[in-house]
Amino acid sequence: MAGASGEVPSGGVVVDELVEVTPEVVAAFERLVPQLSRSSPPPGESELAELAEAPGTVVLLARDGGGGGSVVGSLTLVTFRIPTGVRAWIEDVVVDEGARGRGVGEALNRAALDAARARGCKTVDLTSRPSREAANRLYQRLGFAPRDTNVYRMALE
Repeated sequence: MAGASGEVPSGGVVVDELVEVTPEVVAAFERLVPQLSRSSPPPGESELAELAEAPGTVVLLARDGGGGGSVVGSLTLVTFRIPTGVRAWIEDVVVDEGARGRGVGEALNRAALDAARARGCKTVDLTSRPSREAANRLYQRLGFAPRDTNVYRMALE
């Protein structure tokens, strides 16, 4: 079970940090990751343990109905120091299809912003496809502002 590190109640949802990988957590990622990406396989137990133990990575889990409920969403916050300060990225936000529209994404993002503040981050960045209209409205409502920038990617595989 995930630990109770920084629980944030919101509309019957509790967000906590992944600290221990269990079969339930592995099964949750097997269910959630295909809803996020059709091309990436879900992480297994060893990959999830690596994420939970990585010093610059915080995996947040949203549970339905409190800390003992089922996992209905996940978000990964990556923090890192660069010459101009401590920065953060939010990545791989996913809310289970059956839990969408109930504030799960907002609870995850608010918990991530709190975690970034606690780690001394100056900024938090994220990207979202334009087709994800509800997610983009949420990010703007939370205070994220679109940036005039180009995003580049190079596949290394």
